[in-house]
Amino acid sequence: MAEHCEITESLKVFRDNFNQNERLKKMNRDWDRVIAIKATDIDSLHTLTLRKGDLSLREGASETPDLVVISDSETLADLFYGDVTPTEPYLNGTLKIQGSEDDIIRLDFISLMIWGE
Repeated sequence: MAEHCEITESLKVFRDNFNQNERLKKMNRDWDRVIAIKATDIDSLHTLTLRKGDLSLREGASETPDLVVISDSETLADLFYGDVTPTEPYLNGTLKIQGSEDDIIRLDFISLMIWGE
């Protein structure tokens, strides 16, 4: 089990890698989304907000999210550190993503661009 602070740190790494990738920022400058990240086994809730190609992070809930990423704390930390791809936990049911199929595919693409396969 990961702690809340570990999830926070993994999300900071994800945010920083996104914001340092000019190609990703340009590709997503018109995809404004709010993404809630929620752990199922500990009290941990974060919000990633993408506006005009810039990704920000805050602890807690924010406005109504477009996407909700739900998993156990360890999977979330591993996912946003880039230690695992979303595919395996998604297929085995430990990772749930609520939102439109297009948004889910876009988030998966962003992860792939940041971390590779």
